[in-house]
Amino acid sequence: MNLSNFLRDDDLSREGFFELFELAAEVKRTPGKFRAALEGRTLAMIFQKPSTRTRVSFEAGMAQLGGHALYLNPRDLQLGRGETIPDMARVLSRYVDAAMARVFAQEDVETLAEAASVPVVNGLSDLLHPCQALADFFTLREKLNKLEGLRVCYVGDGNNVAHSLMLAGAILGADVAVACPEGYEPDADIVKRAGELGAAPSSPDSSRGLRITHRVAEAVSEANVVYTDVWASMGQEAEHEERLKIFKDYSVTPDLMRKAKKGALFMHCLPAHRGEEVVDEVIDSDASIVWDQAENRLHTEKALLLKLLGAA
Repeated sequence: MNLSNFLRDDDLSREGFFELFELAAEVKRTPGKFRAALEGRTLAMIFQKPSTRTRVSFEAGMAQLGGHALYLNPRDLQLGRGETIPDMARVLSRYVDAAMARVFAQEDVETLAEAASVPVVNGLSDLLHPCQALADFFTLREKLNKLEGLRVCYVGDGNNVAHSLMLAGAILGADVAVACPEGYEPDADIVKRAGELGAAPSSPDSSRGLRITHRVAEAVSEANVVYTDVWASMGQEAEHEERLKIFKDYSVTPDLMRKAKKGALFMHCLPAHRGEEVVDEVIDSDASIVWDQAENRLHTEKALLLKLLGAA
């Protein structure tokens, strides 16, 4: 696999995903084998948006691989005081071996990668969350031992998490349905790209392929997996009260889970707003695999760093 950056889900081919899955499984199974794999290497972690899972998984991952991670928040950088992203990228490239950026605009992480001479990872942007989808599909492969033909129903806002599920699902052969209120559909360019990757839009009465719908009960009816995310993401706090009204029929409840296929799993990228997009009875149920998802961020990101830095 020839991977120089990981900015979008479609930076990986199907074979690339499975190569990372195999390495992540090995890292998870035998962590001691990789304890010094990145000894002397440093990862710069750039955070325009704070995060628990992204910071801890990357920082712990580098430490467990023998390397070091630097946490850089907006106050630590000169970006807010006039320095351009390309200038910052050129300087950081002289100091560190790789960079991970959690940003608002996808353009920012792409500009960073264009100017940097070290690998760059998209830790999240408003458009995409590729590290999350990588961990999600690794978790599903781990739990269900298959991905092709799997039916994933995402319920809620057509946001960055939905976009990455659509792209990665298309590459891996999983059918993805997005059930959302009118006006909160996924980005049209992402829908188009998912189609180009093989997720041709399905007919309205089909559960196969890529489906965008406003009818949540129908969307989950054949789902092996029901997935949700917060209704108001970071930067949308002012819309929270309005979104509570708009999304009230898109909460994942036990009743909704019963409409899915028998044995359906529940997923959430976290943090969860309990009582809004999901209720306690679902996220704490036996069907929930959210804690496995969260843990697998660590293992898949370790595998990603090993590949990007040529250590595996």
